[in-house]
Amino acid sequence: MNIEVLSLELNQVQLQDEQALEQFRIRFLGSKNVLKELYAAIKDIPNDQKRAYGQQVNALKERAEQIYHEAKAALTQTQAMGTAEDLSRPAGAVKVGAHHPLSLIRREIIEIFNRVGFVVSEGPEIEDDWHNFSALNFPPEHPARDMQDTFFISKGANELALRTHTSSVQVRVMEDQAPPIRTISPGRVYRNEAISARAHCFFHQVEGLYIDKGVSFADLKQTLLYFAQALFGPQTQIRMRPSYFPFTEPSAEVDVSCSLCNAKGCNVCKHTGWLEIMGCGMVDPNVLEACDIDPSVYSGFAFGMGVERIAQLKYRVTDLRLYSENDVRFLRQFKPGMS
Repeated sequence: MNIEVLSLELNQVQLQDEQALEQFRIRFLGSKNVLKELYAAIKDIPNDQKRAYGQQVNALKERAEQIYHEAKAALTQTQAMGTAEDLSRPAGAVKVGAHHPLSLIRREIIEIFNRVGFVVSEGPEIEDDWHNFSALNFPPEHPARDMQDTFFISKGANELALRTHTSSVQVRVMEDQAPPIRTISPGRVYRNEAISARAHCFFHQVEGLYIDKGVSFADLKQTLLYFAQALFGPQTQIRMRPSYFPFTEPSAEVDVSCSLCNAKGCNVCKHTGWLEIMGCGMVDPNVLEACDIDPSVYSGFAFGMGVERIAQLKYRVTDLRLYSENDVRFLRQFKPGMS
């Protein structure tokens, strides 16, 4: 094998795949390549020609290395282009996410009350004693002030706690705004309770407040009937049972007719035909006075419901812990179009 033959071979070589590239590497750059024969022949070359001969062999080796590396880079690029995404190809179906069931119910509740003039008010989740208890007519010995029910952050003159209800937002609205007031206060609240299928240390509420001249209990009942029928269906009925809350007088618990059995009685409603959804009542005059609203001129009603409770009834969720465990299997059930 001489230099001229190998030089011609290099000029004509075509490395179009990995197999040809590997054969080329073995022939020209491997441990037993053909160039070694040329280097070994230097001893037989006349002394005056050795320098020129050696330069020719070195040039041949450099040419072989150049051809190899360029061909390898070209093949690598071709392979990369072959595995890259084809941007002209139609996109695959995008997986649609789902809103959390509590977000869905909260939004629906807000939309229903927006239709009858209620606006949303929000407030801090860390509250002082005045807004969380005292202004709402909670006496000093009320059980809700006990550590068993409330997460206290600090005690003493500047007592702070995680709010136990969103009624504290209503106090702030009454302090800052003159009647007429028509507002709802959605938000997260906290109670120092053991976590179980029926209770949690945090949950979500929507509380409503309407204050104006001449507001009566009949206005309260009609507002809640409208809400229940808008949420659960036009066939829904409500009933009110006497109850007690420090900040309303008179007070009532509100039940709706069971939509699962059409009020005929089932396991969900414990065969009564009714399901409890909220508490309500006329705002206590002491609460109005605490917020500098004259109870001889103005009256009002208030109501409050747990969002988890409403979602439980509408979606038939039996375990409150599911709302906060972020189980994808549970959340996927609330995708658009899912039933």
